Amino acid sequence: MLPQRLAEIVEDFRLCQGREKLELLLQYAESLPTLPDHLKEHLNEMEAVPECMTPVSVMAEWQENGAIFHFAVPAESPTVRGYAAIIAEGLRGATPEEILNLPSDFYIAMGLQDVVTSQRLNGMAAIVAHVKRLALVRLEQMNKPS
Repeated sequence: MLPQRLAEIVEDFRLCQGREKLELLLQYAESLPTLPDHLKEHLNEMEAVPECMTPVSVMAEWQENGAIFHFAVPAESPTVRGYAAIIAEGLRGATPEEILNLPSDFYIAMGLQDVVTSQRLNGMAAIVAHVKRLALVRLEQMNKPS
């Protein structure tokens, strides 16, 4: 089961036809937030996603009401930026458990395989895997005896 906001995004893509999916993905690319100032000075602390052909870095901040994911993705990679923006928006406030239960290939339900290459799909799966790893680390921290 997808977190509510991510489910809404998936449904928006599912309702798009053909090139509309790519246009929506590019709209998300434009909406990827810039890194907050406190992260700009610590880019080397962000986790790289080496499986992705595009240089992608991610960091999770955990607040009382859930996750906030920050991504650094070059502007020259709009489809990857779009996917990162979807993850950031769709998982905003999600718990580690919700993120760990996220299907790794949820983008298939969006129909993205119709508009991006298999290499991009592999990169998207890698981003989801890294987000899940960050959620697992958080869950382990939460369950660690103090």
